Amino acid sequence: DSGAGAKEYVHIRIQQRNGRKSLTTVQGLKKEFSYNKILKDLKKEFCCNGTVVQDPELGQVIQLQGDQRKNVLTFLVQAGIVKKENINIHGF
Repeated sequence: DSGAGAKEYVHIRIQQRNGRKSLTTVQGLKKEFSYNKILKDLKKEFCCNGTVVQDPELGQVIQLQGDQRKNVLTFLVQAGIVKKENINIHGF
């Protein structure tokens, strides 16, 4: 039971904007990763815009336009950044 709380999860969430517009946020990546490089690859891969936001409580959060939850999940697993069992997908 010692390692139960030690797992670091990556949270992929969707935030509704207005109308059909939405944002996908990726939070909880390890500090040693370059967020800007990951963001650049995500934007190129999914043809969407995005930014890295500094949040006082959550640290750095990647925001992408649109509902990219499944895309981000497969990208992070294939790139070897996070294991699939360490990713939580939230929303709808």
